[in-house]
Amino acid sequence: MTANVVTQLEVKSHNSPDEQRRPDKTEIDVVTVGEYTMGRFKFEPGWSWADCIKPVVQTDSCQASHVGFCVSGDLVVETTDGNRINITAGDSYTIPPGHNAWVEGDQPFTGVEFLSAAEFATPPADSA
Repeated sequence: MTANVVTQLEVKSHNSPDEQRRPDKTEIDVVTVGEYTMGRFKFEPGWSWADCIKPVVQTDSCQASHVGFCVSGDLVVETTDGNRINITAGDSYTIPPGHNAWVEGDQPFTGVEFLSAAEFATPPADSA
């Protein structure tokens, strides 16, 4: 296993992020500390990847790899091969590329992402 080594002491707040992304029913606040980019993801009730993010990224399913922690709310994730998980407050999760997701219930989903934050909900490079 490769060990990551942190070489500097640094703090940034997601309340004053380096970058904000605001697709429909979506709030993504991104910070970079050292060599690590992390995102606070908030999805409102009624949010789904297919309705809110697909129009931005223009792929048939989410192609990001996710590693994160659910702070609050409920998110259902279904892979293109039919596997399904429910992520709830207190859960840590991994999600491979090739999935859809949606908020379950009437509470927003809030998660902290450690892997996909740099690219999630960004347009394709050739659309700029």
